[in-house]
Amino acid sequence: MYDMLGCTLTTIPGVSVITAVKILSEIGDIKRFGNANKLAQFAGIAPLHLSSSGKGKDMATKQGNRRLQATIYFLAIQMVQVSSKGTPRNPVVRAYYEKRKAERKTSQQALICISRRLISIIYGMLKNGTEYHMPVVENAGENR
Repeated sequence: MYDMLGCTLTTIPGVSVITAVKILSEIGDIKRFGNANKLAQFAGIAPLHLSSSGKGKDMATKQGNRRLQATIYFLAIQMVQVSSKGTPRNPVVRAYYEKRKAERKTSQQALICISRRLISIIYGMLKNGTEYHMPVVENAGENR
């Protein structure tokens, strides 16, 4: 089944075959979801907007597929980690994590932001049948 989908989630750094199959089995047919936001709601990663009399706030939802949510969250943790040599496992994700931390987000909030971004990437890969291509990391410190 995994080979028949035409894309490989294992091209994402840090995603093993077991993790990819776990994600695919929880998502099922990607055509059920009209966009990445719907998949994020299904996974329980998208925020829930509560409003009353013109005022509102976003909160974490307690609904969603817990197994998919946990898999994506632990994948985000693994991608943010720094190896024993001091290099990040995924420099792009680590840079995004540091950016969110600089915006005064907690570690957990930053990891949820990464989880949300991973859901969007996975949705695009499954919908279009494409592989993951690592974006180029811009070093802002080199220009100083």
